[in-house]
Amino acid sequence: MLRFLFPRLTAEPARGAKLFAWVTEQARAPHWYLDGAVEDSVDGRFAILATITALVSVRLERAGDSGARASVALTERFVEVMEAEHREMGLGDPKLGRTVRKLVGALARRVELWRAAADGGDWNESARRSVFGEHVPDGANLDHTSHGLRMLWGRLEAASEPALEDGRIE
Repeated sequence: MLRFLFPRLTAEPARGAKLFAWVTEQARAPHWYLDGAVEDSVDGRFAILATITALVSVRLERAGDSGARASVALTERFVEVMEAEHREMGLGDPKLGRTVRKLVGALARRVELWRAAADGGDWNESARRSVFGEHVPDGANLDHTSHGLRMLWGRLEAASEPALEDGRIE
């Protein structure tokens, strides 16, 4: 089904598996939900997962052609996991295809947002829009979330391209 929905994919999601596992581990860190007060729900967890995936994609793009290929592999793995997760939640064809396309669109919007932030844009505004949307909910800690994402970005910038691709980010 993925080949039909996304004909330009390279069929290399396995290449992005280790990096996606690292991204998932980072997105599951309790501090996002406890200290940052991101809603611990499907939507809140997706927001953090897509945000971190977008940050990693932006970092990979900066590594040239091989980084761009690694970013595509990461995105393919993201699509594969989103499809599997939504099937487990009971979504079937044809609604599944529309849902996965929406999720990929949400990831693409975040990539654009973080490209701008990484090039000197407003980091706090990017964090707000990427994680919380239009309005930061009462009790949410945007400062913690923004700081956590900035620290994560620093780790990504310091990592070598082979370490990134292999999900070995210090």
